[in-house]
Amino acid sequence: MKKLWWKEAVIYQIYPRSFMDSNGDGIGDIRGIIEKVEYISSLGVDVIWMGPVYPSPNADNGYDISNYYNIHPEFGEMSDLEQLLSLLHERGIKLIMDVVVNHTSDEHQWFIESKSSVSSDKRDCYIWKAPADDGGPPNNWKSFFGGSSWEYDENSGEYYLHLFSKKQPDLNWENPEVRSDIMDILRFWLDKGVDGFRMDVIPLISKRLDFADAPQVSFPKVVELVYSNGPKVHDYIQEMNQEVLSHYDIMTVGEGPGISTKVGLDYVNEDRGELNMIFHLDHMFLGQGEGGKFDPVPYDIADVKKIFNDWDKAIGDKGWVSIFLDNHDFSRMVSRFGDDKKYRVQSAKLLLTMILTLRGTPCIYQGSEIGMTNVAFSSIEDYNDIETLGFYKEISASGVSEEDFLPLAHELSRDNARTPMQWDASENAGFSSGEPWIKINSNNQDINVLQSEKEEHSVLNYFRLMMKWRKQEEVIIYGTYEDLSVEKEVYHYRRQLGSTVFEVVLNFSQKEKNVSISEPRKLVHSNYPTYKIGLLQPWEAQVLKGVIEI
Repeated sequence: MKKLWWKEAVIYQIYPRSFMDSNGDGIGDIRGIIEKVEYISSLGVDVIWMGPVYPSPNADNGYDISNYYNIHPEFGEMSDLEQLLSLLHERGIKLIMDVVVNHTSDEHQWFIESKSSVSSDKRDCYIWKAPADDGGPPNNWKSFFGGSSWEYDENSGEYYLHLFSKKQPDLNWENPEVRSDIMDILRFWLDKGVDGFRMDVIPLISKRLDFADAPQVSFPKVVELVYSNGPKVHDYIQEMNQEVLSHYDIMTVGEGPGISTKVGLDYVNEDRGELNMIFHLDHMFLGQGEGGKFDPVPYDIADVKKIFNDWDKAIGDKGWVSIFLDNHDFSRMVSRFGDDKKYRVQSAKLLLTMILTLRGTPCIYQGSEIGMTNVAFSSIEDYNDIETLGFYKEISASGVSEEDFLPLAHELSRDNARTPMQWDASENAGFSSGEPWIKINSNNQDINVLQSEKEEHSVLNYFRLMMKWRKQEEVIIYGTYEDLSVEKEVYHYRRQLGSTVFEVVLNFSQKEKNVSISEPRKLVHSNYPTYKIGLLQPWEAQVLKGVIEI
């Protein structure tokens, strides 16, 4: 296996709007990140993935870009970004930008011109279709945010495609002009010193040009079979790589909705010249029924283990993935995969242990290093997320009350991960001197960075300890992976490189569990101060080391 810096790195994701506000307007900004550079450095992370900070109408909090070449005034100025880059690089930390090239804002100049006339030079930069015979949308495709993925334009009598909100029209990658403009955007940021890109919904850029109706199956399956992995997606990514990406020593991470184990290696095979790694989303889509995220179905840790096993087998030694359990698009990991009540501290540490010891590049979302949890707003009016509000509008039209919908939002809304970073126990959690753009999670009284710094056995200090250890153990990065699990609620796996072996044992339950350790092992980490090898306390994580003859 090739040894490369981006395989050895740990990524820390920053959602700028919610990280730190430097000027009291209630919105996190780049200068706020600058204020926290020393904190970021103290974590031991190697790469910052910063969410989009480009000019945007904020229909989808910046994932609807109206200008790819500048900084939104609410986040600061280009000079702020340049200073942040310099400060991070001085500390050996790289910065990757979030780039959105499947769609733009409807307020981007390209779309304004495209919409102006059917004969506009920019018309073919987006996907326009005539109505169906009945005058309705061209097909039955549904948006990720609810409702049809087609919006009617009265001026031209045609529909344009938007797989997300109607404020996010999809680009037409069949048009060489579109691809050329995107190459220029990538070069602009790389020449500025950015260290790579997280590429939003990258498998969606190639469309199936027959635009046939989608089958009536679960929405995640529609994403896989219809929206993603189109006929030219690899041609387009290879073109990006050949023309731009391969000319820089950078990290490229593709967000992977619809990328299954059957096709995952095609995106990251080291011989194909495409992406360094992908965020596969199979474990994040767990629990989504036919209606999508807000139509939940049961799942358990056995399903999670199977997904990680299947992906490790599918990628093998020829490719790479990123390992994560939450981000800005999903619930907080300790609330979704752990126990955010009685065993919040223990389960948060367990999940961090898992992310840092599986094979792949770990990605930690801001706040997870202190065990931040989901929020439970008491009114739908407190929610900001376009996805949550879109599904509420759709579901309420069928007679579902706000009272009945709120528990779904408490569990599943993207706003769970978007509440401001909890720096201290003050009214606004140390995030802002003004009124935050979204409410603070009230549990900041107990869960915050300042308090965590003071506690020897806090989630934060455990994370720092594990980070230092990980950098010293090459086996955790390049070693083989083997699942040894016997019991459903225990995730037990081996990492091996040469004669060095680590066994990781994770108890995903509130019960004590006995686990058979086949050979003598020395315990190097537990998330409990007292422990017994092989006898796992509730939500206990044990990392054991051994040496074998080969």
